Amino acid sequence: MRQLFILTLSLVTAYIYGQESYTYEPPKNTGDGWQTADLRAVGLDSSRIYQLFAKLPEANHELHSLLVVQKGELLLEEYFADQSADNQHDLRSATKSIRSLLIGIAIDQGFIGSIDDPIQKYLYPLEAEKNLDFRKQKITIRHLLTMSPGWDCNDRDKSSAGQEDRIYKKKDWLQYALDLAMSNEPGEVSNYCSIGTVMLMAVLERATGMSVDAFAEEFLFEPMGITNYRWDHTSKKEVISAAKRLYMTPRDMAKIGQLALKNGHWNGEQLVSEAWIAQSTSQHTFIDDSGYGFLWWMTAFPHNNKALTGFAASGNGGQYIVVFPDIEAVFVFTGGAYNSPKAQFPLFIIRDILIPTFGARN
Repeated sequence: MRQLFILTLSLVTAYIYGQESYTYEPPKNTGDGWQTADLRAVGLDSSRIYQLFAKLPEANHELHSLLVVQKGELLLEEYFADQSADNQHDLRSATKSIRSLLIGIAIDQGFIGSIDDPIQKYLYPLEAEKNLDFRKQKITIRHLLTMSPGWDCNDRDKSSAGQEDRIYKKKDWLQYALDLAMSNEPGEVSNYCSIGTVMLMAVLERATGMSVDAFAEEFLFEPMGITNYRWDHTSKKEVISAAKRLYMTPRDMAKIGQLALKNGHWNGEQLVSEAWIAQSTSQHTFIDDSGYGFLWWMTAFPHNNKALTGFAASGNGGQYIVVFPDIEAVFVFTGGAYNSPKAQFPLFIIRDILIPTFGARN
């Protein structure tokens, strides 16, 4: 955190004393579904924005992009470190929030009956072969969505048998997960557990008879005009489709945020039910002392002497889709600060630059 403090302090100092050298360029209308607008024409005090970008080249940051959408308009779009609008970026765990959308769609479409269905209903004949425990039969889709299946699985604890780096070394990730010992009653404790979201996608694949990528393409990406993406993984081993992560452009990440902001609507079409968006972006548990929904993080920042609340998709390295319904804004960041405190730098930008600027818009 000390590095972040120094980095933030340097930018604040630059804000006070620095000379503006940043030239703003309005986002281009590329026909990708985004309505763009000129930041200078919407009645905002953009001085903080100018000072931020004027001094960022001197800061020791690892940002790759920063985009701002407000009231349905793409107002700000900046790229760094040789990145561009067409570059696919590894979303890492921000993919989890999109997996949540896919589960909601599968329920809307009738492929999955209820999030309170036991996962074994869909996974059979795949089942636990080791550490047999009656509690495993009680694990539901809801428990995977809230990271509370009860398995010995905690990505923050390297000694946990279900820690993700350990699982990546195994031959059969799904079987290994089902064979994990139970540490808690399902629903009792939430620990950050990535393999649970892989199991969730295995449930989706078996329920729909479609691979994750095919399902996402038909029911989410094609209707939103999202074409420049791929499903992949950093593992050198062959990875099952349920475990692959998304690589997307920042503009398309912003589309995901806008879809959630507009309660599942995109260009007049209801792609995900309003009920699912409301349920999945509401707090159900705590992970790492932070509020957590159905694979979405709850977030709050100070604004006008009170808390501005929202929800976010977050991934290692500084990948963020942050949504604030009260100010109709979506903030998107990508970055290369993998396993580094610098990955939190966008949160300081949101707090000190973006919310004071865009939160003042009428």
